[in-house]
Amino acid sequence: MSSKPEPKDTHQLNGTGPPVSPCSSDGPGREPLAGTSEFLGPDEAGVEVVVIESRANAKGVREEDALLENGSQSNESDDVSTDRGPAPPSPLKETSFSIGLQVLFPFLLAGFGTVAAGMVLDIVQHWEVFQKVTEVFILVPALLGLKGNLEMTLASRLSTAANIGHMDTPKELWRMITGNMALIQVQATVVGFLASIAAVVFGWIPDGHFSIPHAFLLCASSVATAFIASLVLGMIMIGVIIGSRKIGINPDNVATPIAASLGDLITLALLSGISWGLYLEEGVWQYIYPLVCAFFVALLPVWVVLARRSPATREVLYSGWEPVIIAMAISSVGGLILDKTVSDPNFAGMAVFTPVINGVGGNLVAVQASRISTFLHMNGMPGENSEQAPRRCPSPCTTFFSPDVNSRSARVLFLLVVPGHLVFLYTISCMQGGHTTLTLIFIIFYMTAALLQVLILLYIADWMVHWMWGRGLDPDNFSIPYLTALGDLLGTGLLALSFHVLWLIGDRDTDVGD
Repeated sequence: MSSKPEPKDTHQLNGTGPPVSPCSSDGPGREPLAGTSEFLGPDEAGVEVVVIESRANAKGVREEDALLENGSQSNESDDVSTDRGPAPPSPLKETSFSIGLQVLFPFLLAGFGTVAAGMVLDIVQHWEVFQKVTEVFILVPALLGLKGNLEMTLASRLSTAANIGHMDTPKELWRMITGNMALIQVQATVVGFLASIAAVVFGWIPDGHFSIPHAFLLCASSVATAFIASLVLGMIMIGVIIGSRKIGINPDNVATPIAASLGDLITLALLSGISWGLYLEEGVWQYIYPLVCAFFVALLPVWVVLARRSPATREVLYSGWEPVIIAMAISSVGGLILDKTVSDPNFAGMAVFTPVINGVGGNLVAVQASRISTFLHMNGMPGENSEQAPRRCPSPCTTFFSPDVNSRSARVLFLLVVPGHLVFLYTISCMQGGHTTLTLIFIIFYMTAALLQVLILLYIADWMVHWMWGRGLDPDNFSIPYLTALGDLLGTGLLALSFHVLWLIGDRDTDVGD
């Protein structure tokens, strides 16, 4: 008589019967994970026992391997997947040399992008549309900052997702791409529209003059520029992050600088070209300008539907507006400073140097914020880890001189400021941009402003990212917009102050008539 005993009896029989191989099979239909054996009872009757293989040891080994890979991901099945991606790099093992080596090339590339943007602004500031509609200058930091608010946030968000294993399968990768691209199109359209309103208001308050055609021109130019620039830069960012993962480079070190390498140039070129083209059609503005605005606004429902399908972007779609809108307002204040200085002969050269100092500061602090955020994500979720409590007032010594990896990266990024700006200033001088002679006193004042800007930004980043993390906010979505906007405001303000002091001491050698 054959029967199947209860699990507890199986264990007892397994201990008393002859040895059985769990993986043995008596027939072609037998499962490989189960074995059978005949136990002879007192009445010589055979009892067939099914012995189930325990996989506890194998599971323990897999869990240990997952921990050794810095918690990147756990196995979803017992089979070994042949197409699983490589283990993500761990920031904890990076040295100062490796950080600097990975950041240096993207940093220089981004810097040359800002130099090109500065040269473009130095040229287009004399165009008729910039002379007649001076509020376009207010849009420059706001839209260049929008690149930081959206593309750098996108780069930081995707870098973190790649490092913690959320982009390893094609399905996860496609969901992240579609959701994030749709999200930044929604944000770019809305924030571009709000930036045009801010430009109109900031231009109207000092002069008391309001022009309806100019208001529609600013709106159409801003929305179209923001939409097209975000679309192009978003696709570039996705390619950079996927490529970084394939060649074993930490995306946090390269994604955000490359996001800015062409970002300033593309955005400023689009703004100049679109605003000039629309200005030429001013005679029929009542048809062209509202039509351009209506076209991009009509696409909003499509992007909202696509962004809501992805869990990773659904929350940001509802809660991620505050930082980008406030950051846009902060950048617009810097734009107001630029608008009031570029037309003053005493501030000749401001146009070419403003994108450079703002871009370099924003790039460096975005790298640091992205790295700190990834470090925190590897230790848990926002608000859950009590050890990562918000810092009320971190010590500068802790931020820049402690032995942890984030302090090490802060030192590396700060040390890149002087050699980087020297290269960029030399490039501008060789291209004869800025109508300004690079005297020693000018370089000293310029470097002082740049160092002070980055020092303040890195310190604020250390506090802000931990503070947001302790309150359950994802720093990838909330910190970078504030930091890049503060970089625009600090850079423009400190640069204007430096130019003013140089004018007071009579060290300016300008060639305005060039």
